[in-house]
Amino acid sequence: MKNHRKVEESFQWDQTTKKHSTISRTFPRLIVCSIFFISILSLFYTLRFSNASSSSNHQLNISRTIRVIDQELPPPVSSPQKLNPVTETILHHIVFGIAASARFWEQRKKYIKLWWMPQQMRGIVWLDKAVKNGSSDEDRLLPPVNISGDTSKFKYKNSKGHRSAIRISRIVSETLRLGFEDVRWFVMGDDDTFFVPENLVRVLSKYDHNQLYYIGSSSESHLQNINFSYGMAYGGGGFAISYPLAKALAKMQDRCIQRYPGLYGSDDRIHACMAEMGVPLTKEPGFHQYDVYGSLLGLLSAHPVAPLISIHHLDVVEPIFPNVNRVQALQRLKVPINLDSAAIMQQSVCYDKTRSWTVSVAWGYAVQIYRGIFSVRELEMTARTFLNWHKRADYTGFSFNTRPVAKHACQRPFVFYLSNALYNKNTNQTASEYAQHRVPRSECNWKMADPSRIDKVHVYKKPDPHLWDKAPRRNCCRVLPTKKKGTVVVDVGVCGEDDVIELRRERGFSCTP
Repeated sequence: MKNHRKVEESFQWDQTTKKHSTISRTFPRLIVCSIFFISILSLFYTLRFSNASSSSNHQLNISRTIRVIDQELPPPVSSPQKLNPVTETILHHIVFGIAASARFWEQRKKYIKLWWMPQQMRGIVWLDKAVKNGSSDEDRLLPPVNISGDTSKFKYKNSKGHRSAIRISRIVSETLRLGFEDVRWFVMGDDDTFFVPENLVRVLSKYDHNQLYYIGSSSESHLQNINFSYGMAYGGGGFAISYPLAKALAKMQDRCIQRYPGLYGSDDRIHACMAEMGVPLTKEPGFHQYDVYGSLLGLLSAHPVAPLISIHHLDVVEPIFPNVNRVQALQRLKVPINLDSAAIMQQSVCYDKTRSWTVSVAWGYAVQIYRGIFSVRELEMTARTFLNWHKRADYTGFSFNTRPVAKHACQRPFVFYLSNALYNKNTNQTASEYAQHRVPRSECNWKMADPSRIDKVHVYKKPDPHLWDKAPRRNCCRVLPTKKKGTVVVDVGVCGEDDVIELRRERGFSCTP
């Protein structure tokens, strides 16, 4: 019994000892874990409070830094309600702001009269000072004239420019403040710019005028675009600003102008303000600044597959038709514009198989006949009949691909300029006539038909006012048989699959000196 009790007591003691031993080992671990957990929580909340305080101070500094620019941002534009369908854009919805100078007004107002339609169009000519009024009949054919506001409070620090740039840059804002109603677009242009209003409407109709749009094009001069910006619309070629954007511009422009006293012109000041508002340039290739000298034949006869909207620098480039002055040349161009404005200057290329000639038609302007077969890819490239803005014959100075004017007598084209055009309502067809511009030429010894014996080219085409409602595509043409001596007859129309096959076959021809 005693031994049994001793064993039992010994067992109980061992159990008690083990229990105390286990507790003694567990308790310190529990304390360490608790302390570690509390430390982590304290560190977490400390860092969170610190970050919140730092973020608050950082945001305060940022808000102080950009407060001025933030004030200039236009309010968000709401989408138009679908319950009220938008009506088609017409000329009445466009208001022009035309930059003009009193010094050149007598000469340049003749350009404006050529394209201005008083019964359908609205706008203002902005002059630097008052001019002598013309006759009442003449004034009726021009937009109203206003004098620009005083800009003497604005700083101008560009030694190579003129401070009139500030006045011109504010034309859109000043025109807006006149309170025209039912406006969708403001269009800026110069007094030496010729517009094709119908094509301007076609282009602007593609865009939602309730949104913020800045539409135009860059210069033909690579150096000009480098010096200013490829993202800037050149005002001479014209640009369009939607009504909501014009309102936003008017609110901030004067403050914006003060921030850029070192800029050169009006275009870059507008561009700077657009950049502050975050509105990029939407490019339309039909706006033409034409920063070039010389003949526009190469540019106009290979016009992009896009509506012709404007021609600028009329006093700098040569008249677009030979042997007439600039106004007379534009008056002649108005004839085909009135018949089929959508197609003006649009290029088409076809081949005379029997004589191995290539015919390039710039509808309403000129036809060129080449000896031999040239690919369309080559002829859609602009021939350098002009110099760049710095009067250099440098092919690297342009912002597009060009090709040299052929020096070989047999490869130079024969040019036929528009002489007349009319519309036949019975056949729903236009008939335009192009007469050869005869210039001294060197003799060609190629044994093939000589285009110099052709006096006239007759081109027939059906007007297509909805040409630009479809995907862009160059028109095609066919040389038609004729018994008229000294005449080539061409039919221009929409390309079909057969035309593509025909061009592929004709490329097999070649002609070398």
